[in-house]
Amino acid sequence: MSESARPRAAVVGAVNTDLVVRCDALPRPGETVLAGDVERLPGGKGGNQAAALATLGVHTTVVSCVGRDELGEWLLATLEATGADTSLVQRSARPTGTAFITVDAAGENEIVVSRGANADLDLAHVDLDPFNLVLAQMEVPTDVVDELARRTSTLVLNVAPARPVAAATLRRCAVVIANEIEAQALELRELAHCIVTRGSRGAVHYSFGEVVAEVVAPVVDAIDTVGAGDVFCAAYASRYLTHDSPEDSLRFAVTAGALATLARGAQGSLPTTEEVEQWLARAS
Repeated sequence: MSESARPRAAVVGAVNTDLVVRCDALPRPGETVLAGDVERLPGGKGGNQAAALATLGVHTTVVSCVGRDELGEWLLATLEATGADTSLVQRSARPTGTAFITVDAAGENEIVVSRGANADLDLAHVDLDPFNLVLAQMEVPTDVVDELARRTSTLVLNVAPARPVAAATLRRCAVVIANEIEAQALELRELAHCIVTRGSRGAVHYSFGEVVAEVVAPVVDAIDTVGAGDVFCAAYASRYLTHDSPEDSLRFAVTAGALATLARGAQGSLPTTEEVEQWLARAS
């Protein structure tokens, strides 16, 4: 496919530094546990999804905001290394966003996010017309998400982390992606075209209460689940751009998400389209 013919997507979301520690078991409230050394990794749901989408071969532009600090420069360099375009990333006097992540021996995690510069993202001078799809999440201000829904009919919205979203915004989205808790809190199954992710049990596509497609996830020996949901979102968006059927899109997305758990870090194991298709071919 020629460069001019490649689908173009904008990923509007947070770009963060992930500070990760690993321990045998996640701490309970009030409990202190010992962990290994701190790792510094690129992250943020916007950054993760942009990196994954670019790795899948989609012409991807990042719309985000980082600080005027070393971490911001480092994050932009890591995104550019995946092939993502960072020319629309804005700068802020606030520090670059940071996520504090604890991962246990089973690969489960707890995450606390300081939005930092992400809170200053402004769409006033961002032209969305060149893009065939806009992918966004809820780590940016809610008014940014509302504006995206008003300005484009191709918004794929991942409603994570869970925050209140106006029903009118959800109805304007082309597709809403949520986990089971988020979907229940927002009553998405009845409200919109939505994908509900269910971890190792796969995902279901609903359209205003009706089940359109349902697939199970492949069985893998997961090492780290951080970022797997972001890879799922990017993989689904890549299939949405190619107009795959709902079932084929879900199967591709859950497989990509499963493959992303096979290495450490949110961007440590970003599958290519060829790798996902090879896995699907072996499973068929």
